[in-house]
Amino acid sequence: MGTPLVNVHHVVVMGVSGCGKSTVGALLAASLGADFLDGDSLHPASNVEKMAAGIPLDDADRQPWLEEIGRRFAAAGDKPLVIACSALKRSYRDLIRGGAADARFVHLHGTAELLAARMAARPGHFMPTSLLTSQLQTLEPLEVDEAGVVLDIAETPIELAAQAGQWLAGHPVGVRSS
Repeated sequence: MGTPLVNVHHVVVMGVSGCGKSTVGALLAASLGADFLDGDSLHPASNVEKMAAGIPLDDADRQPWLEEIGRRFAAAGDKPLVIACSALKRSYRDLIRGGAADARFVHLHGTAELLAARMAARPGHFMPTSLLTSQLQTLEPLEVDEAGVVLDIAETPIELAAQAGQWLAGHPVGVRSS
């Protein structure tokens, strides 16, 4: 693990499926000297089965999963933790903040075409490309009172992790920040 860049303890790398949350999250965690957790690993089996069958999750499906992510941040205490999690709606991010009021959000955003191409290129993932449209329809942008930044996934994962680290350190990265 690297040396922590800043005194940031709880970071969510968010966005729809295929945006690179896990890859960028792991790189960011390494640069911050933080632990990394892929939020997908916390989904109950019933959620994974629904998604694998092409059935979008609803708010009731997501609530226990999001609360678990908040609990993981709370359990980490002052130990830095980066979690990859879609966090598509404000209400979902609020559930996460229930366990980590200081959570910061790095939203990886891209075109539907690029996202679909990336999803199609990853074999064996439970999330089918057919669910991308429902995720994009569900997505609510970060609001001005949410600590977050939006980064363009046209950049490389290494560049995205560097931009996220710069933003967390309080340095402008030339992107919209809330």
